[in-house]
Amino acid sequence: MVKGPKDQAVSERLPIARVAVDISLAHLDRPFDYLVPASLDQSAVPGCRVRVRFAGQLVDGYLLERAETSEHQGKLARLERVTSPEPVLTPEIFQLARAVADRYGGTLADMLRLAIPPRHAAAERDAPAAERDPLTTDHNAPAPGTPHPAPKHPDPGTWDRYPAGAAFLAGLAGGRPVRAAWSALPGPEWPNEIAIAAATSAAAGRGVVIVVPDARDLDRVDAALTAVTQPHVCLTADLGPAERYRRWLAVRRGLVPVVAGTRAAMFAPVAGLGLVVLWDDGDDLHAEPRAPYPNAREVLAMRAHRAGAAALIGGFARTAELTQLVAGGWAKPLAGSPAALRQAAPRVRAAPDEAELARDAAAMTARLPSLALRTARTALTEGPVLVQVPRRGYLAAIACGRCRAQARCATCGGPLEIGGSHETPGCRWCGALAADWTCARCGSGQLRALVTGAARTAEELGRAFPGVPVRASGGQHVLAAVPAEPALVIATPGAEPVAPDGYAAALLLDGWALLGRPSLRAAEETLRRWLNAAALVRPAGPVVVLAEATLPAVQALIRWDPVTFAERELAERAELGFPPAVRMASVTGTPDAVAEFIGAAKLPAQAEVLGPVPVETAATRPTGHNPAAPAEPQERALIRIGRQDGLELARALHAAQATRSARKDGGAIRVQLDPAEVA
Repeated sequence: MVKGPKDQAVSERLPIARVAVDISLAHLDRPFDYLVPASLDQSAVPGCRVRVRFAGQLVDGYLLERAETSEHQGKLARLERVTSPEPVLTPEIFQLARAVADRYGGTLADMLRLAIPPRHAAAERDAPAAERDPLTTDHNAPAPGTPHPAPKHPDPGTWDRYPAGAAFLAGLAGGRPVRAAWSALPGPEWPNEIAIAAATSAAAGRGVVIVVPDARDLDRVDAALTAVTQPHVCLTADLGPAERYRRWLAVRRGLVPVVAGTRAAMFAPVAGLGLVVLWDDGDDLHAEPRAPYPNAREVLAMRAHRAGAAALIGGFARTAELTQLVAGGWAKPLAGSPAALRQAAPRVRAAPDEAELARDAAAMTARLPSLALRTARTALTEGPVLVQVPRRGYLAAIACGRCRAQARCATCGGPLEIGGSHETPGCRWCGALAADWTCARCGSGQLRALVTGAARTAEELGRAFPGVPVRASGGQHVLAAVPAEPALVIATPGAEPVAPDGYAAALLLDGWALLGRPSLRAAEETLRRWLNAAALVRPAGPVVVLAEATLPAVQALIRWDPVTFAERELAERAELGFPPAVRMASVTGTPDAVAEFIGAAKLPAQAEVLGPVPVETAATRPTGHNPAAPAEPQERALIRIGRQDGLELARALHAAQATRSARKDGGAIRVQLDPAEVA
């Protein structure tokens, strides 16, 4: 019998446990070997949670595998205990997490925190283990022990509007890895089409993972899956730790074939994965805000590729990243026929410029040209009218009424805003009030609106359309749906509620505020937000966009042609050397820390360093507790490299972070590969 520390008996069968400890330091990003006590031999199974002693402290970890021997030359410590014998880390999820960490230059520990929810002992004890899972929405499922009926493939429904729709569903039914870049037709049918695809794959005996941006989209997909009687569970952070873990365990135990959820569901341990679905892949909610900042689109594409599964990725818009996958042959385009598009799409017109506003007193009052006013007035006789406003709040930015210079805080230099009617101007950064503000340039105390928010827009339109109900959706008050009765619905992008029969019309205001953002993705993101709003309008219903008609994004909206726009966008980025044509990393921190990091990193010879340049981040702004405190300057450097060398760059950045973490010195650094925004 092998002896461990303190002569405790060690298991004779595979006595070595390789453990991934829950420590995010880059220089410790590898498995560590421990001895398995004989008392833990049965419960120490691969994938279970364990507690081990590391650097004098008890830490959590996952048992990756059992082995006969260890390459470690010294004396091994033993497992302290098995927290739970439940094998929560499957081989597929472990390998996926490792691959994603390597792609983004992160650590396995960070990825496993994203992939596996915290343990809830009561939920683990009470989670279903029988053949039938009470969490599923298929209330007609047979009782345990009853033979299952032969699976039936669902009716194709509205998939016949897509020329390649039948072939895609046939591929799912045959278990083939068909991968589609989906340009969904406008209208409310997309949740049903996702449900049909999921049910088709499930009927073939394969698992499905569906990821949508937010809870409102998830509710629509949940209802559609229920309508096709497809057993499934929904995973969101709003469920609470116990219920979420209970549902996650049902998936892990192979009781549920289909999982739908928000970003975290991309790692759901579905058995026999056959299809991944990602809706509205350009939404920034798909980008994980925690290190190593993976994007759901990249994770699901990697997962489908590694598992040999099918993929359905897309939305009303098309991203440059998805276009890159099509150009590389990984996915095939899946779009509606021209006849189906003409039947489903709204009629989009671009409103005249500010010259007409200056000639139209009524339009000036409501910030709308006469075309938009006429459109709204006519449509209100038939149903609700959607008004999309890019900014939340009342007056999101203000300026001097005389010289037009932006009004800034005298304490910290931040931009001033007005939060409501008759409210005192305040700073968006430090919160200081500016009751006696005067312009530093000309001395005037007069203010004018520079950026008008949704609240002020609702106030203006209420005056322009007296007697018409005005409903607001945005910020902390987001409406899921509105009645079919006439009303003005003022919503910020992404917060547009659904109308039962579609909106009678839509007005897309202040296009310059979206298109003028200092971002690489400004035009692409603007078109995505416009298309998502316009898709809520009834077929042939009027949509008025306040933007210059000759701009490519406006033309793509008018023609409802996101694919050509995305192809043009990708071609321009390839010519200029911008993502996704290349891979790019950003390094942000204090000037000394950035310089030290870049100088010490052994970057590939083909890598190109851009900058560093000063950058304004939340960390550089004074807080409201001490607004007079000096802000620590921040800089950012960009590292650019060809896509074929992306993994080499990720390894170099990971090695540089490992060196810094081992030395335990140097300022804080944020390293992010393929950031969503490159301003």
